[in-house]
Amino acid sequence: MIEHITDSAEIIRLLKDEKAEILYERADKLRKEYVGDEVHLRGLIEFSNICRNNCLYCGIRKDNPLLKRYRMTPEELIETARRAADIGFKTIVMQSGEDMWFSQKIMCDIITKIKKFDVAITLSIGERSYEDYKAFREAGADRYLMRIETTDQNLYHKLNPNMSWQHRHECLMMIKELGYELGSGIMVGLPEQTIESIADDLLYLQNIGIDMAGIGPFIPHAQTPLKNTSGGTLELALKTMAVMRIMLPDINIPATTAMESLHPEGRIYALQCGANVVMPNVTDSEFRRLYELYPGKTGIDDTPQQCHFHIGMKIANIGRTIGLSYGGHNGRLPQKPGI
Repeated sequence: MIEHITDSAEIIRLLKDEKAEILYERADKLRKEYVGDEVHLRGLIEFSNICRNNCLYCGIRKDNPLLKRYRMTPEELIETARRAADIGFKTIVMQSGEDMWFSQKIMCDIITKIKKFDVAITLSIGERSYEDYKAFREAGADRYLMRIETTDQNLYHKLNPNMSWQHRHECLMMIKELGYELGSGIMVGLPEQTIESIADDLLYLQNIGIDMAGIGPFIPHAQTPLKNTSGGTLELALKTMAVMRIMLPDINIPATTAMESLHPEGRIYALQCGANVVMPNVTDSEFRRLYELYPGKTGIDDTPQQCHFHIGMKIANIGRTIGLSYGGHNGRLPQKPGI
C-alpha cells in the first residue's frame, strides 16, 4: 500500500508505473478519509477574454487575431453571480484574462456587491500588484487561484514570453501572506516537459502550502504556436492528480474541465482518483464559447441550471453528494467584507 510520498524519486516511480489502479485507489481512500464524500461545486464566471499576455499555449493570448474579444460589464458579472447563488452555488469563481480595464476600484466594487449573496469568492485574474491583492482581500475575496504552470524556469520563460517565473512565484507568496486560500497548479503534457519536472512541480506545491491544486492536461489550441504539438494525456493528468492527493491529503482538488474535454467521463474519473471539487460554468453561452483557453470545451450551450443538474446527477451516480457548505480548506469560512 502507498502510504507517504517523501521525495522526487518516489513521485517519478509512481508516474511512470503503468498500473495506476493502486495509486488511484489510495488517492480515493485518502480523499474520503480527509475531505469526505461531498463534492463542492464552484460557479465559474469567465468575465473577459481580453489578456495582455502572449502565452504560447493559450487560446486567448494577446496575439490571437481570430478570437472575438468580449468583456462583461460589472453589472452583467454581478447579475450572473446572483443567478448562480440563487441556483445554490456557495462559491463564485471569477476568472478572466489579465484584463487591466478591471482596475482595483472596479474589482473591489464587484467583490463587495457579490459578497452580499452569501457566497465565498475566488479570483483567478492573474498577476496584480500587492496593493491590488490586499484591496481585493479587504473587499471580501476569500480565495485566489493562479497556476504556476511549471517549475522548470527555462520552459516557463519559453512558453510565457515577456513574463517572469520569479515574479509569478512572488505573486503567489503575496497572496498567501494576505490570508487568501491559495490555489495553484500545473499543466501536464507541455512540450519539453519531463516526468522529473512534474515531480519538482508537485514538491513545489507541497512546499508552499497550497489550499487547492488544479492539475489539468495540456490541450493544443489550433490558433496558437503550439497547435501541432501532441498535448497531454488523461492518464498522466489523473496520475499526477492522485499523487498530489497523497502528498497533500486534506486540500481541495478540482476535477478539471479539461479532463472532460479529453473524455466524456473525465471529470468523473477524476472524482474517483482523488478530486473533490467541480467548477460548473455559469457564464452565459454567448461569452462561454469565446473563452476558449483550449479546444473541445464541453457544455457550451448548457444553461447554468443544466450544468448544475447534469453534474449533480453524475455525482449521485458514483455515490457522492453535493456539498452544501462553502467548502473551504480545513473548514475555513468565507470572510466578511472589510476585514
